[in-house]
Amino acid sequence: MSFKPTLNIGSALKTKTRRAPLALVIALALGGCTVGPNYQRPSVAVPTHYKELPGWTQATPAAAGPKGDWWTAFNDPLLNELEPQVVVSNQTVAQSYANYQAALAEVKIARSAFFPTVGITGAVTRQGGNGTSSRGSTTTQSVTNSGSLEGTVSWAPDLWGKVRRSVEENKANAQASAATLANATLSEQVALASTVIDLRITDANIDLLQKTVDAYSESLRVVTNQDAAGTVPPSDLISARVQLKNAQASLIALGVARAQYAHAIAVLVGKNPEALDIPHSTALPSLPGVPVGVPSTLLQRRPDIAIAERQMAAQNAAIGVAEAAYYPDLSLSAADGFAQSPLAGLLNIANHVWSLGADLGATLFEGGARHGQVAAAKAEYEAAVANYRGTVLSAFQNVEDDLSGLRILAQRADMLDGAVRDATLATQIARNEYAAGTVDFTAVAVAQATQLNDEQTALGVHQQRLLDTVSLIGDLGGGWSADDTALASNHAVAH
Repeated sequence: MSFKPTLNIGSALKTKTRRAPLALVIALALGGCTVGPNYQRPSVAVPTHYKELPGWTQATPAAAGPKGDWWTAFNDPLLNELEPQVVVSNQTVAQSYANYQAALAEVKIARSAFFPTVGITGAVTRQGGNGTSSRGSTTTQSVTNSGSLEGTVSWAPDLWGKVRRSVEENKANAQASAATLANATLSEQVALASTVIDLRITDANIDLLQKTVDAYSESLRVVTNQDAAGTVPPSDLISARVQLKNAQASLIALGVARAQYAHAIAVLVGKNPEALDIPHSTALPSLPGVPVGVPSTLLQRRPDIAIAERQMAAQNAAIGVAEAAYYPDLSLSAADGFAQSPLAGLLNIANHVWSLGADLGATLFEGGARHGQVAAAKAEYEAAVANYRGTVLSAFQNVEDDLSGLRILAQRADMLDGAVRDATLATQIARNEYAAGTVDFTAVAVAQATQLNDEQTALGVHQQRLLDTVSLIGDLGGGWSADDTALASNHAVAH
């Protein structure tokens, strides 16, 4: 049950009073009060350096690192062509942009409560009735026209800062939406770069398997001739055929993977799969160096951290909105216009009417609803703080994972380079020995299979190094800055 006492001052037409202007002065004097806690960003534990950094060779100088168009560091023409289209045509980015525009509109809606509401009303009435003459013998019908024209102004001063906290909350939400847009854009750009890398590695695997098929075909030709001459057992011919067929089957299977990567790339740039034709390429993206910096820079460079931080600020402002419900509401109103019956002469000064009024209302009892709303707002703020700190920890983990992966994969790549060289030499020796008749074809088949396996493994490690580099750039924010989003959202709100 709630009881809301209301004080009405000067609501009658043509009633002069000095209390309404006095209430206005009081409202303006109290307008500086703002309930609720002022926002302070909670502290988070930030290490001075990354654990994996000593084993990681950074690019120098740091200014040479990827900024904005970070994908250009991979020197891939397809990436350079398609990445800019993500911002324009990717549907996930388009959805996030629409959500951002809606958040900016919510800020404008909240700010509108600072200003008075002005309106105008007009009414015309035509009324008729039967009457009797003075002699009582005749009946006449009288018609009366009446009307009014009135302008109204109403305003609820922000005595306790509820509107200011609401604007603060919506502005933080808009900034969170701006960061969400940046995060969605970066995520889709990273996804595109990763898919292009997968496509390029698939092309390289196709080239490798085609070279292998050619080598196996030559081996089969030699074995076939020797089998025809009766100098080798039939099992050699069968082994050579099986080896070739398996390689050809693997080559065909790569076509499925390549088609799927091409389709995924088309969707990432907002096109139908059949609308994008990507030719086979023999070149692989370059492996760039990435300046890592110090962990504290992640707080400004990662859009997901900015999202969590702005959500935390919005929840802090929501506490003030909830606490403002404890205090009374004041609304001021004024009307000025004309009223006349009959209608003729409506705008004559004699028909001028006006009014001034003020309403003051407070809820005395509501069963603990306000207390519950404040408690809920505070709990949601604490949840936002935990989410922010958890997001920061996850960001540090992401970068550490990328650095460790790149460090370990670089060591593995060095070992595999030597293994591929040795396997290639072993294959050549086995072929020569087979031609000399000192070994059977099994030795050649094993050597060729080992070489192919080592080459594919080395290619897979190179692929993972490229993917981890893309991931590292994304986990470092991709050249994005929280200052850019704050400035962009503030500018958009101002306009």
